[in-house]
Amino acid sequence: MILVVGATGVLGMEICRRLAAAGKSFRALVRSTSDPVKKDVLKELGGELVEGDLKDTTSLGRGCRGATAVITTPTAIGSRQEGDTFDSVDLHGQMHLIDAARAAKAAHYVFVSVSGNLLKRGENPLFDAKQAVENHLQQSGVAYTILRPTLFTEIWLSPHLGFDFANAKATIYGSGQNKISYISLHNVADFAMEALSNPAARTTALELGGPEALSQIEVVRMFEEIAGRPFEKQFIPEEALRARKAAATNPVEQTFADLTLAAARGDTIEMSETFQKFSVRPRRVREYAKAVMSS
Repeated sequence: MILVVGATGVLGMEICRRLAAAGKSFRALVRSTSDPVKKDVLKELGGELVEGDLKDTTSLGRGCRGATAVITTPTAIGSRQEGDTFDSVDLHGQMHLIDAARAAKAAHYVFVSVSGNLLKRGENPLFDAKQAVENHLQQSGVAYTILRPTLFTEIWLSPHLGFDFANAKATIYGSGQNKISYISLHNVADFAMEALSNPAARTTALELGGPEALSQIEVVRMFEEIAGRPFEKQFIPEEALRARKAAATNPVEQTFADLTLAAARGDTIEMSETFQKFSVRPRRVREYAKAVMSS
């Protein structure tokens, strides 16, 4: 039995789909306020639903009971739930989940963190929480895999963050010249699955990126080629991004500003050896671009 925490999120749902396809039994920790449609999808996939919340330590014990492995993906950065903060969810909630997994004698724990490059360079409450949870997990005595993905293709190349491909407009953070190893969230889900059985994933932190490093300018050119028309580009200089961070009035604003600075500075991860060790088909940005431009 594999417990998935964050199962109603986009990444968590993809992990559950893969568990179901592989015929593995899984349990989804869901909140009473979770989307009923997503709960129904999890049930249709064969998942066992257990009501719980990272802020409720008793519920974490129920969720972990009998679980052989735990995969956890949540973050409070996009949450609108009352009481969800980086402190309550990303820090203490995740730490309490590790403690519950250890008490339940779970054999393996998979934690989705962020790129090590971002952890070193960034200064924000989300990254601080991720680093603290990594440390707690490494000292817990539970066999673990830490997944450290860089920027997600489906998030950073979407209208939500200013990449409005449908209207041929793109927000460029910084000069747009620094390269990023954008990774598909589908590949992150693939690595989460692989972590459960591949010895190369045991007791290690896996730096994860896509199969190629592209600058924001190169990505725009790719979309222009596929769309057959030029994109309107809006550049936000690094100075303006730093000013946004300095003017942030809450932890979410501070974290988002720091993430845009990370995009401006770039993050490249060499993945050729990692893809050889794991049975994961690399998903390229061009594949994503063609899919969204044809939909």
